[in-house]
Amino acid sequence: MDIRKVKKLIELLEESGIAEIEINEGEESVRISRYSTSAPVPVAAPAQQFAAPAPAAAPAAEAAAADDSSEGSSAISGHTVNAPMVGTFYSAPSPGAPDFVKVGDHVKEGDTVCIIEAMKILNQIEADKSGTITSILVDNAQPVEFGQPLVVIE
Repeated sequence: MDIRKVKKLIELLEESGIAEIEINEGEESVRISRYSTSAPVPVAAPAQQFAAPAPAAAPAAEAAAADDSSEGSSAISGHTVNAPMVGTFYSAPSPGAPDFVKVGDHVKEGDTVCIIEAMKILNQIEADKSGTITSILVDNAQPVEFGQPLVVIE
């Protein structure tokens, strides 16, 4: 499958509310998912079985994340930038490079604050609010969960 097609599929997935997509072209197959799964998914199962649980699971996960963030916000003062996916947190673009942000740095909305690696893809996480970084809640190269607070902006 052409890499341009894969990139276009990733863009479509990011723009839509779809959690996962799988495309088969002859002998080639590509599966793109927003979230990593901890259990293997049977390949022989029909695609409808994967699509039906996703909409029900996504609101439940969002509600759980909202509950977690409201509980966590009482202990954390300020606006938190939360992990949009499960993966590995990296504070710098490469080993030995300076961190994207440090405590005390001023960030603007859209500035990169970290990277989360998920399924060998590096995803830049941007500040969704302008302000000053007051706390970085995750150590470099540590695993993070969906909805987990990463940094605090005031």
